[in-house]
Amino acid sequence: MTVLVLSGVIGSGKSSLTKILAEHLGTTAFYEQVDNNPVLPLFYKGNKIAEAKRAAGQKDATNPYTFLLQIYFLNTRFHSIKAALTDDNNVLDRSIYEDEIFMKMNTDQGHATKEEYLIYQDLLHNMMAELAGTPKKHPDLLINIQVSYDTMIQRIQKRGRPFEQLAQDPNLQRYYQDLIAYYQEWYANYDASDKIQINGDQYDFITNPEDRQQVLATIDTKLQQLKRLPKERRQVI
Repeated sequence: MTVLVLSGVIGSGKSSLTKILAEHLGTTAFYEQVDNNPVLPLFYKGNKIAEAKRAAGQKDATNPYTFLLQIYFLNTRFHSIKAALTDDNNVLDRSIYEDEIFMKMNTDQGHATKEEYLIYQDLLHNMMAELAGTPKKHPDLLINIQVSYDTMIQRIQKRGRPFEQLAQDPNLQRYYQDLIAYYQEWYANYDASDKIQINGDQYDFITNPEDRQQVLATIDTKLQQLKRLPKERRQVI
């Protein structure tokens, strides 16, 4: 039983690499539903509302949808990781382990209150305590995809979700730049499992077959070192 979790900023290619890895390893892929998320568009709209109120002099204005969105994501990620840790081999394109990045950043930016953050943290800690009682307890490997701001924006533009576009909200530039910095700090401190980082600028694993094979070989090698590579894949490295 091998469980892999991916992490990375918006547009880093998590879902694409999850699909590639699941097919490569013969495992089940868990995808986070974004296009059908009823709260996410409201969150981006709420950022605009908060910015407008601050510009009008209401310095403590928060995004009215931040806490709702974070609880929505936290709940879905909890169900996904719990299922993955109690079933056979799985790959998750995002997990509960990085969930707090967004709540912390939104609180620091004034989009959520400190009281909301404390409530969120209490719920997160309760969920993590429950995960400690699952058969596997934690993933075998975290695969972090690191990309630059320019690559992030190019991929966001390419997939075309209206509420993510800078043209819709110029304030997203700061949000995205801050997100990269928060992810870098989070990855440096992550210790829930072994981890590996993939350079998403250097390797175009989505459209370039040679880059894809290089990334897969790197992950296979790490899994072999951890003795977590499925038997049917061991002969290829």
